[in-house]
Amino acid sequence: MSTLRMSAEENGYGEGFGRRDVALVPPNAIATRALVTVIAIMTFLASITAGTAILVSDVSHGWRQDVAREMSIQIKPAAGRNIELDVRKVEEIARATDGVREVSALSASDSERLLEPWLGSGLNLKELPVPRMVILKLDDQSRLDLSKLRSTLSQNVPGSNLDDHRQWVDRLMIMSRTTVLVAVVIFSLVLIAMALAVAFATRGAMAGSREVINVLHFVGAKDAYIAGQFQRHFLWLGLRGGLIGGSLAILTFLTVGLLSSRWISGIGGDQLEAMFGTFSLGLIGYISIAAIGASVSVLTGVTSRSIVLRHLRGLM
Repeated sequence: MSTLRMSAEENGYGEGFGRRDVALVPPNAIATRALVTVIAIMTFLASITAGTAILVSDVSHGWRQDVAREMSIQIKPAAGRNIELDVRKVEEIARATDGVREVSALSASDSERLLEPWLGSGLNLKELPVPRMVILKLDDQSRLDLSKLRSTLSQNVPGSNLDDHRQWVDRLMIMSRTTVLVAVVIFSLVLIAMALAVAFATRGAMAGSREVINVLHFVGAKDAYIAGQFQRHFLWLGLRGGLIGGSLAILTFLTVGLLSSRWISGIGGDQLEAMFGTFSLGLIGYISIAAIGASVSVLTGVTSRSIVLRHLRGLM
C-alpha cells in the first residue's frame, strides 16, 4: 500500500534505524480492516438514505400530479331528491366546462364499495345516505375556472360539493419535503461520522509512525509528500469501503424492487402501486449511489491529508 522504504545509508537517519525497511502507513493493520468495515457501513447507510429520499420524492411527485389532475363532485342524498337526475345534471355541467377532459360518475354499487375498507364487505348499505361521486379528469392544455364551476353547481344542483383536492396536494408536498429534509440531515450526520472515524484512524496511523514522520520532517521532506503518503493510503481504503457499501446498497434496492414487482402483480397490487409506486430507484438513483461511493473515497483521502498537514505545521 502507501509505504516509504528507507535505509540509514541512503537517508542519513543514523544507526538507530539500521537497514530495516520502514512502512510509513502500515497497510495490513487490524485498524485498517476495521476502518474499511466502518466506511462500508457508513456508505451503505448514506446510500440507503439518499435512495429512499429519491424514491419518496419521485412517488410524491407522481401523487401530486395524479391528484392535481383530478377533481370530484359529491352529491349527498336528501329526502325527496332524485339523485340519479342530479348525477346526470352534474355530468352535463362538467362536460360543458372548459378544462375538463373526462367525466365519469360512480354507480351506487361503486360508491358502496369505496366504504368496504372501513365498514367491511357484505353489509346492506341501501338504507344509508351514501353520497354519489362524479370524477373529473382535467385537461392539461386548458385552465379550469373553479369559481365558475362551483357557482354553476350551486345554482343547478344544490347540495353538491366540489372537491379540488388542493388540501391533499399541500399535505403531500409538506410530507415529501419533510421526508427529504430528514434524509438530508441523516445523510449529513453519516458523512460527519465517517469523517471523524477517518480522522481518528489517521491520528492512530500517525502515532504508530511518529518517529519516521518527525525524522522525515526535520531532514527536509516536504509536508505535501508526507501527507500524500497518508492520502493515497486512506483514499484506497475509502475506495474499498465505498465500493463495498455502495454495492450492498444497490443490491438492496434491486432486491426490494424485485420483491415489490411480485407484490404488485398479486391481489391488491394496483392499490400498492398507487400508494407506494414500484420501488424502482431508476438510473439517476443508481448513479447517485455510485457517486456517493466515489465521494466517500475522496472524503477519506482529503480528511487524512488535512489531518497530517495540520500536524506537520505544528512541528515547525
